[in-house]
Amino acid sequence: MYRVSSSLDSHTSQTWGGRFSEATDAFVQEFTASCAFDHLLAHYDIQGSKAHATMLTACGILSAEDLQDILRGLDQIDSEIMAGDFTWQVALEDVHMNIEARLTDIIGDAGKRLHTGRSRNDQVATDIRLYLRAAITRIRAQMTRLRSGLIDQAETYAGTVMPGFTHLQVAQPVTFGHHLLAWNEMLVRDDSRLADCADRMNVCPLGSAALAGTSYAIDRHMTAEALGFKGPTENSFDSVSDRDFAIEFTAAAAITMMHLSRMAEEMIIWTSAQFNFVDLPDRFCTGSSIMPQKKNPDVPELIRGKAGRVQGHLVALITLMKGQPLAYNKDNQEDKEPLFDAVRTVHDSLLAFADLIPALTAKPEFMRRAAGLGHPTATDLADYLVRKGVAFRDAHEIVGTAVGMAEAQSVDVAQLSIETLQALCPVIEHDVFDVLTLDGSVAARDHIGGTAPRQVLAAAKRARAALG
Repeated sequence: MYRVSSSLDSHTSQTWGGRFSEATDAFVQEFTASCAFDHLLAHYDIQGSKAHATMLTACGILSAEDLQDILRGLDQIDSEIMAGDFTWQVALEDVHMNIEARLTDIIGDAGKRLHTGRSRNDQVATDIRLYLRAAITRIRAQMTRLRSGLIDQAETYAGTVMPGFTHLQVAQPVTFGHHLLAWNEMLVRDDSRLADCADRMNVCPLGSAALAGTSYAIDRHMTAEALGFKGPTENSFDSVSDRDFAIEFTAAAAITMMHLSRMAEEMIIWTSAQFNFVDLPDRFCTGSSIMPQKKNPDVPELIRGKAGRVQGHLVALITLMKGQPLAYNKDNQEDKEPLFDAVRTVHDSLLAFADLIPALTAKPEFMRRAAGLGHPTATDLADYLVRKGVAFRDAHEIVGTAVGMAEAQSVDVAQLSIETLQALCPVIEHDVFDVLTLDGSVAARDHIGGTAPRQVLAAAKRARAALG
């Protein structure tokens, strides 16, 4: 439960109020507050505060007694927040000051000493990195589940023939397993981008203070190590002011959502009566309020829609950052809501597909029937002629003529008589019909990256090994 109060407790005051001669306007107080959304950082803020306090004590800046009080108080606050018993005060602006004020309530003056040697600027930059690092771990776990499901299904349907499309026109026969592994390859790259992002942002801004560092003799390596970072950031100015790591994550998330949207689009098409290639379980679909026969692919449709949502967040964050002079600016308060929503959206979309894909059922008879439309083995006929010594361009023209003749007879190229084919090119023999079958066509693509069932099974094995 999230509890919020719009008024400041009588025994607290604005932490920065000494400079000001009048109280903050009530509307401005509400307008500038961020605790309504940045409370999601609370656990990470507490984590960072514990590391900071421990470091200050090791450096002789805080006493051991203060440290014990601070750690005890922060643990209590963490428990209160987890239980929904913490009241967030808008007048205290943000997650950092709310926690500090409550800490002071619990342990007294020691709570006021926690902020020594840091600023909210380096505090929030650290919190977001901690939050995002954990979020990427959760997202990649769902991506692994989805990839595993795709690999399982690819093995199941390694030999299931379906039409391969270009321009949404039947091009050549492929296997459904090969198609599913194409989806997996998209996700392999998506996972790699997330891993790169996590590695690149895994440095600790804490100790950069407001912008220039601090005059206290702190140990930034100690806090970085305690929080699981590779090390401290190199430049305090940059540390507190840039959100490129959040933008990079959102870019990776937007690409992932683009890929999920493409998968969703194909599922939507395949479930239509015109295709009827796959069946989605009822639990992932809804019906119509007026048409009793309808079974709507709502989950894929919604994911297709949510892709635009995340792409919008990417544009928002890039735009937010582009005009800011160094160092920190209040603009950066607007980085959290798009980032948080992008995290939630990509995680939940992956989770939905990770649950759906293993339950998806193919309809091989409809796939095969569709694969036989549109002269799908015409390219195989051209390849056959080339192997007989015909130049490819000449072969291309001969096959094009054959297609035209087949269209005139309302048959497939594979259904033309041997006499008709030999009249077009005398090198054609009866063995041509071996390569004009759907199964013969897919079996002929027997090389790494090809659609032959043997290659699909080998690719699935490699993909599973790559999952670790």
